[in-house]
Amino acid sequence: MTGNRFRYGQWRGGPDPLAPPYDVRAAVDAVGAEVLSGGSLREALRDLLRRGPQGRGGVDDLAARARRLRREAMRRGDLDGAVTRARALLDQALAAERDELRGRDGDDARFAEAVLDNLPRSTARAVQELAEYRWASDEARQTYQRILDGLRGEVLEQRFAGLRDAARAAADPAAQRRLAEMMRDLNDLLARHARAEDTTDAFAEFMRRHGDFFPERPETVDELVDVLARRAAAGERLMRSLSDRQREELAGLMRQSLGERLEGELAALDANLRALRPDLNWHRGERVRGEQPLGYGAATGALDEIAELDELLDSLDQDHPGASLDDVDVDAVARTLGRDAADDVRRLRELERELRRQGWVTRDADGLTLSPKALRRLAGTALRRVFADLTAGPRGQHDLRSAGAAGEVSGASRPWEYGDEQPLDVVRTLTRAVRRAGPGVPVQLAVEDFEVVETERQASAAVALCVDLSYSMISQGRWGPMKQTALALSHLVATRFPHDALQIIGFGREAAPLTQQELAAVEPDLRQGTNLQHALRLAGRHLRRHPGAEPVVLVVTDGEPTAHLDPDDGEALFHWPPLRETVDATIREVDRLTRAGATLNLFMLGDDPGLRRFVDAVARRSRGRMFTPDLDDLGEYVVSDYLRARHGRR
Repeated sequence: MTGNRFRYGQWRGGPDPLAPPYDVRAAVDAVGAEVLSGGSLREALRDLLRRGPQGRGGVDDLAARARRLRREAMRRGDLDGAVTRARALLDQALAAERDELRGRDGDDARFAEAVLDNLPRSTARAVQELAEYRWASDEARQTYQRILDGLRGEVLEQRFAGLRDAARAAADPAAQRRLAEMMRDLNDLLARHARAEDTTDAFAEFMRRHGDFFPERPETVDELVDVLARRAAAGERLMRSLSDRQREELAGLMRQSLGERLEGELAALDANLRALRPDLNWHRGERVRGEQPLGYGAATGALDEIAELDELLDSLDQDHPGASLDDVDVDAVARTLGRDAADDVRRLRELERELRRQGWVTRDADGLTLSPKALRRLAGTALRRVFADLTAGPRGQHDLRSAGAAGEVSGASRPWEYGDEQPLDVVRTLTRAVRRAGPGVPVQLAVEDFEVVETERQASAAVALCVDLSYSMISQGRWGPMKQTALALSHLVATRFPHDALQIIGFGREAAPLTQQELAAVEPDLRQGTNLQHALRLAGRHLRRHPGAEPVVLVVTDGEPTAHLDPDDGEALFHWPPLRETVDATIREVDRLTRAGATLNLFMLGDDPGLRRFVDAVARRSRGRMFTPDLDDLGEYVVSDYLRARHGRR
């Protein structure tokens, strides 16, 4: 019995079923670390893709390589090489013709010499006038023909890659007729496509008859247009890149070399392509410089490469709203930067997709932003930084496993009454049923058997954390500690004290409540003004919505109040140094909070004497406290004070 034979190879049935899940938590943590250090959330997410995971193979590296290649292409050579080559061949032909004429006698030879001596200085016009000239030298005639055949061949080969021996094909009558027929059919096909006609069958027939002109093997009319339009645009950009004299010379040489029939078909083709692809850059010239003269094909090739690199750089820029790595053409990256660069783009795309698929980021109108899942992780990191030694939690910590609205479990139970929301005491309920009806399965329950867990009401707090968002916070390096502190406190309240009501209020020239997501993405207020009065007013509104809770107000600021709301129109008024009206308006809000029984504690950052006097006066007036923590200790001060204040008078 022969044994079984097995063959092993690479898995080809889709994604590798044994591959480990793509872990992007390290990337999320890197973004979080930058945010907690004071960086912008949007910029941190952009930088993640720009630098790449672990700082390797990011968009910035690809863009740098593309810019380097563009600089090299801009120094490739002289775009006027076609005219320069034609001038050199013309001089060579004229020299050979003059040598031949000097050895001949007679008026015809002298007349021919006079014709040559009076040729225009313009290369194009000289070539045109020599079109009907009867050459005495075979060498001169052949050299002159090389001017026309060479340029004609370069132009046609640049437009149609399948026309390998364009010069010979255009000179051969049969090949010339076939070329003209192809261009006529092509213009007819493109004109029908521009009129939105169904060209499926016409395109198939065109490719059957003329497909050898197009080695790219386009599968649709649009793909054919894309191929031809890029080449036509490169030819137009070459003209735009030349000086007026150079442009006139090259245009004249092309008219002479192509002939009236081919020139007309090419002009019609360019018009069709420009109408179908108006988004291509048809009118931009480039200042390409270099010592090496470039023929027509090489010059248009350099300009086409520059244009493709420009498009690639635009897509790699990723600065427009809604930008995504899906906008980057991987095939273009492979053509211009190489296969390894294309692999880098695919890896970055996979990273971006996995961030979205695993729920770490979401996309809005402005681009990527952290999801609630990622924000919870970020806030948890902030809390761990603030309280690395927080284990079982401080006194008064809630147990999330305790259900019901009444509060902490007391250990006792009582008979259930209509309207009770406390959890059932299952053991005592079943015990009462067994005692009433006797042992047996199933146990028959009656209404009078039910008992509920007795609970005690929990103490809860209404907390308003007012954080300064003025520009001085970021200019003095206080932005990161402030944001870390606010995120840590929000996570502590959400996970440890869910019955507490926390509202974070950011204030610059004006104040506004902030969600956790808005807090993570918030940017400093570039307008001058520290409107503490508005922040305290919003804090008072928040406390009034929770009348049964312990009122706590925490203020983190680095500047004395310099703005307040106008009582007439509600607009923010700014003035430096602070006006008496601003201070009075702020103190009135302090007094309202004090009368409401709120604990008002202030955390002063910096050593401004005016701020110190103001904060000290407010703390004494509200019977609160003033803290002057170091930046590294700000989070621990605020969180510790919150834990103390929420149990203050309870």
